[in-house]
Amino acid sequence: MALFRAKNLFSRSFSSLSSNPLRVCVVGSGPAGFYTAEKMLKAHQGAEIDIVDRLPTPFGLVRSGVAPDHPETKDYFQQIVVNQFSRVAQNDRCCFIGNVTLGSSISLSELRELYHVVVLAYGAESDRILGIPGEGFSGIHSAREFVWWYNGHPDCKNLDPDLKSSDTAVILGQGNVALDIARILLRPPTELAKTDIASHTLTALEESSIRKVYLVGRRGPVQAACTAKELREILGIKDLNVCIQESDLLKTPADEEELKNNRIQRRVYELLSKAALGPSLSSSGQRELHFVFFRKPDRFLSSSDRIGHVAGVRCEKTILKESIGSGKQIAVGTGQFEDLECGVVLKSIGYKSVPIDGLPFDHPKDRLHKWFLWSSALTAYLYPSIAVSKCASRAIFKKVQKCHVYPLRLFPGIVPNIQGRVLSNTTENPTLLEEGLYVCGWLKRGPTGIIATNLYCAEETVASISEDLEQGLLVSRSSMPKSGREGLLQLLAERNVRFLSFSNWEKIDSEEKRLGSLRNKPREKLTTWEELLKAAME
Repeated sequence: MALFRAKNLFSRSFSSLSSNPLRVCVVGSGPAGFYTAEKMLKAHQGAEIDIVDRLPTPFGLVRSGVAPDHPETKDYFQQIVVNQFSRVAQNDRCCFIGNVTLGSSISLSELRELYHVVVLAYGAESDRILGIPGEGFSGIHSAREFVWWYNGHPDCKNLDPDLKSSDTAVILGQGNVALDIARILLRPPTELAKTDIASHTLTALEESSIRKVYLVGRRGPVQAACTAKELREILGIKDLNVCIQESDLLKTPADEEELKNNRIQRRVYELLSKAALGPSLSSSGQRELHFVFFRKPDRFLSSSDRIGHVAGVRCEKTILKESIGSGKQIAVGTGQFEDLECGVVLKSIGYKSVPIDGLPFDHPKDRLHKWFLWSSALTAYLYPSIAVSKCASRAIFKKVQKCHVYPLRLFPGIVPNIQGRVLSNTTENPTLLEEGLYVCGWLKRGPTGIIATNLYCAEETVASISEDLEQGLLVSRSSMPKSGREGLLQLLAERNVRFLSFSNWEKIDSEEKRLGSLRNKPREKLTTWEELLKAAME
C-alpha cells in the first residue's frame, strides 16, 4: 500500500507535463548529480529529470563528507548548496527517487531502456589499496570509512575503530581528509558535542585513549597535499603539541623552484615552518600531532597479543628525485626502515569508483593499453578529417587534458569518456560512443577537486548532451518514446523496492533537527537504515 501511495504521489506531480518529454535519469544525488539536473532543467525546457540514489538521503558528500567541526562550511552548504539543490528537487520537472540501488534494484541496461539520457554521477564509494603485507589486519580502516563513521553514514555505523588499546594512531596521507581525521581524533570531545557529529562517534571519542597522531607522507613539507586553511585549523587546536623534525624543513633548489611557482604550497610550507619553531608543550595526557615526512609504508606489523590486529607500520625512508619528463619530484625508497607503533591505522590514500554491469570501466591493470586506444578515440573525435600518429596523439592528449577535458585521466577506476560522453568498451572501434550514456563528477574525472568543481564538470557534460541532441546523435523522442519515471516506478513497485521521494527526505530532515534540538545540536543524524526508513515513512 505504501508503494502504491508513493507511486501516485510521484505521478500526480507530473500529470501536466508533455506526454513525450525528453526523459533524463541522473544516478547519484551528490553535487555532481544535482548540478547536472539543474543545468539540464535550464538547458532543456520540458525535459523530465529523475535523480536516483541508493541512500534515503540526498546531497552525497555535502551530508557525509564535510567534517562536523567545520561550522562555517556546514552553514554555507546548508544555506547555499543544500537550499539550491532542494529547489532543484522541488522543481515540477524534477524528482528525487531514493533508496534505489543501481545494479540490484534496477540494472543500467533497464535504465537505458526507460530513459533517453542516463547520466552516471554516483561518485567513488570504494578505496584505493596500498598492496603491501598486512593490509588485511583488523584495526586498519580507510579514510572514507572513518569519515562516514563520524558523519553518520548508515553503511559505517558499526565500523567501531579501536581507539582504546593504544594511545597512538597513524594516518597515512597528508591531504585535507587526513587532516580532518586527525583533527577529529585530537580535538577535545566537549568541542564536538555541539556539532552534528554522530552520537556513536562522540561516545567513542569520549572514551578514546588516543593522544598521539602521526601524519605520514611520502614526500616533504614543500609537497604537502593539504591546503593552508585546513592546516591552520588543526594547528589552532588548543594545547596541542605539534612535532616536526627541523631537518625535514631543509629545502633543495628543486624545492625552491616548486615554491616559487606555487603560492598555496608556499603558504603551507610557511605554516609548517612556524609550527616547528613553536614552544614544545609537555604535560600528562598531552595531545600530540606528529608530521612525518619522507616516509612510505612498507608493511603493517601484527600485534603479538592479538593475532591479526595491527600493532604498527614499518616505513621506508625516502628521498626526492625529479621525475623525467614531468618535472615533478617523486619519492624514492632508500632501503632504510623504521617502525611506528600504533593501535589503529587510517589510510587516506584516495577514493575509487565502483564498476557496474554494462558500464565500460578503466581498471588499473589495462590502463596502459587503453591509453593508446583512448588517445586515438579523442584524436579522431577532435580531428576527424586527419589521421594522427601515436606520437601526435600523445601530444594532443596532453594539450586537451590541460583544458579540463577528462577522457583519459590515468586514474584507477573511472569511466572512459570524452567530455562526459561514455566510450564503448571495445578494442575494435575505440571511437564508438555509448548512445545516451554520460558521466559526471568523480566517476568522470577521478576523485579530485572541491564540491564546486562539480559545477563546471556538470556544465561540460550537459553541453555534450545538448550538442548530441542538436546533431541528432541521440534517439529521437518522436520516433522512440520512453516511459521514464512511470516505467521506473512501476518496475520498482513490482520488485517491492521501497523507493522514497524528496518529501520523505524532508521528514527525515525534520526528525533529525528535532532530535538535535533536544541535545543543543544542529541535528542528530539517524545512522541506521531502519531509523532512516522509519522516519521517512511516518
